[in-house]
Amino acid sequence: MSYGKTVREELRKPSRELRQAIPSVYEGYRRLHEAALADGALDAKTKELIALAIAVSKECDGCIAAHAHGAVLRGAQPAEAAEAIGVTFLMNGGPATVYGARAYAAFEEFYAGHGPASD
Repeated sequence: MSYGKTVREELRKPSRELRQAIPSVYEGYRRLHEAALADGALDAKTKELIALAIAVSKECDGCIAAHAHGAVLRGAQPAEAAEAIGVTFLMNGGPATVYGARAYAAFEEFYAGHGPASD
């Protein structure tokens, strides 16, 4: 099963429909997203890895897919994703072992597809 591209594809239509129903809310969220993940004292890659770990803790497949992809786009390596996910085991216990595996699979899926001709 795909925990990356398939999840993103499944959410595409309902997300677009909701975005059309509440465009100003989505615009505000987009601005918050950009500001929160921008380079600052922490670089964007580190912030995406933090977001990926939080997505595991929140058990959110859509968030996992989005932040696994974001981490890959910002240059994260599999070992970095694995260690970030490993911290969720400490903080979240057993459920993190399930959603962590999903997150790592999503990361690997995007990582494998990320190259000069990808995305």
